Amino acid sequence: MKHTPLRNALLLACGIVILFLIFWETYLRSTGIGISYDDGPELWTHKRSLVTKEQERSTVFIGSSRNKYDLDIETWRSLTGEDAIQLAFEGTSPMPVLDNLADDSLFKGKLVIDVTEMLMFSANPEDSRLAKKGLDYYKNITPAQWFSFQVNKPLESQFVFLERDYFSIKALLKRINLPTRAGMEKEPLFPIDFGRINFDRQNKMSDKFLKEVSIQDSVKNIWSYYSRMGAKQPPPTQQSIDSIFQVIQKDVQKITARGGKVIFVRTPSSGVFLQIEQQIFPREHFWNRILGVTGAPGIHFMDYPEQQLICPENSHLSPTDAITYTKSLVKVLETEKGWSFPNKTKSN
Repeated sequence: MKHTPLRNALLLACGIVILFLIFWETYLRSTGIGISYDDGPELWTHKRSLVTKEQERSTVFIGSSRNKYDLDIETWRSLTGEDAIQLAFEGTSPMPVLDNLADDSLFKGKLVIDVTEMLMFSANPEDSRLAKKGLDYYKNITPAQWFSFQVNKPLESQFVFLERDYFSIKALLKRINLPTRAGMEKEPLFPIDFGRINFDRQNKMSDKFLKEVSIQDSVKNIWSYYSRMGAKQPPPTQQSIDSIFQVIQKDVQKITARGGKVIFVRTPSSGVFLQIEQQIFPREHFWNRILGVTGAPGIHFMDYPEQQLICPENSHLSPTDAITYTKSLVKVLETEKGWSFPNKTKSN
């Protein structure tokens, strides 16, 4: 078959692109970076779609990033014999998702709500943005978007370079270190080793992150940056805090009235982060009040020595400690809170 100049040019261009992608993928893997899934509204919508389909054999988890790091889903599955549907969002209040589940008349399963006080009681709309974006996608997903996710899922499981948050053109451009104007502070970006994400939406710190204190310190500096930015925002008024308590009470009552089970968990934090949280959000005014207005049980990590773990960057658990925490969580749910699971294996 005779090739035209245009056809030859197209073949050459395709060959160059393929060679570049092979080189790029090989280089990324040589640095030790493994597969990580895009944790956007597409993957969240997939997990949200499982909630009522699998509620007889699963527990739903909502909250912020601590739930995503601290719950080891494989450990949960092996100890309980059921699945864990992870619906938490990084840096996000659980309130929009709690509202959505409360308004879903079909949901009457088990729900674990992570309480990160600075997000749950935030007056900043930015702290609900990701949840609202995910819910909007879930409510309005098109057949074409569903099909695109089904196609992309197996590709993401094989190729590192497809990770949108770090290796797309937009992400690479954001990571160019450009000088800022005097008086301006550039929003810091999380190091790639801080959170690799699997298809269950579980975040895990890499071995490199756990070994290198300098990378851990860079995340601590990010927490300091957000603390400074938060200090510039008007604090929530007592009226807004009271209204959040009212919504929590109403939502929990809706779920439990249908036969669902709800429990609140206060996941671990440590160091300076914990000191700040205890100062701004004293337990008696927030945690105790949540349990009081809802009548729901709670598990606070400070009440269990085995859960009082040291977070490498003061706010999230390492993969090894996530296993320890998950074992304790299952044990407390079974022995103290009256939850039952298909698997009767005891966590030790």
